[in-house]
Amino acid sequence: MEADGALDPAALERELRAAVAADERRERENDAKLRAVRQRVPSYEEFRNIVLASHLKPLEKKDKMGKRRNVLWNPCAAHAKAPQASDVEIPQELDQLPRTSAEFYRDWRRCLKSRKEKYQLLLELGGKALGRIFQADLGFGLLGEFLTVLAENVCHEDRDAILQILQSLSGTKRFGLNMDLLSEPEKESSRDLFRKLRSMSRDYWTTGHPSSPAGCKAEREAHVMDSSLQKEAEEERIVVELMKCYQVN
Repeated sequence: MEADGALDPAALERELRAAVAADERRERENDAKLRAVRQRVPSYEEFRNIVLASHLKPLEKKDKMGKRRNVLWNPCAAHAKAPQASDVEIPQELDQLPRTSAEFYRDWRRCLKSRKEKYQLLLELGGKALGRIFQADLGFGLLGEFLTVLAENVCHEDRDAILQILQSLSGTKRFGLNMDLLSEPEKESSRDLFRKLRSMSRDYWTTGHPSSPAGCKAEREAHVMDSSLQKEAEEERIVVELMKCYQVN
């Protein structure tokens, strides 16, 4: 909506396209899940791979024989083809942060190749934006990837931001289903992430917490200690609640 209260047609069209793309992806993934169930795939990994590859278009006989065709059978490989150095160079930051689930899914798959870059994107968006983007639905496989990326790159300075991200993701629709579909390595990444978060909390309050100045009065020191203990207890409560949500014992 523009400043004068009038509707912005371009923004409406952008939101409509994003919504249509999200619906198409959701329908495509659901069809792939049903197909995998009918095929009775022997393992979860094979089931997961079928769903993640649901965007691929099968080759037909005319695509493999006859004259050469310039048809892109894998639309997600569009940016992998560039022969120029500027095309193959991994961008350090996106020109614009994604605002919809479709935009996020596109950037996550195409633009960001390293897990460090993906970690930075999650931090730049933050818990509030991620919760808004995935309010309707968190795409299949993304939760496990998020947990793996966070576990590999978490550091003490980002602890509060990561807790906010985990809180927001736990409030998305079908979160329980996404948790049930995590692979065993992804579950281990989740456990590893929470181990690191709890360890960082203990280290901070036992050794890293700034001490009171030498000349402070005893009353001030007692007040600071009491406030620190209260904050530590609150942070521990948040972590424990999140561990229950993420099924971490």
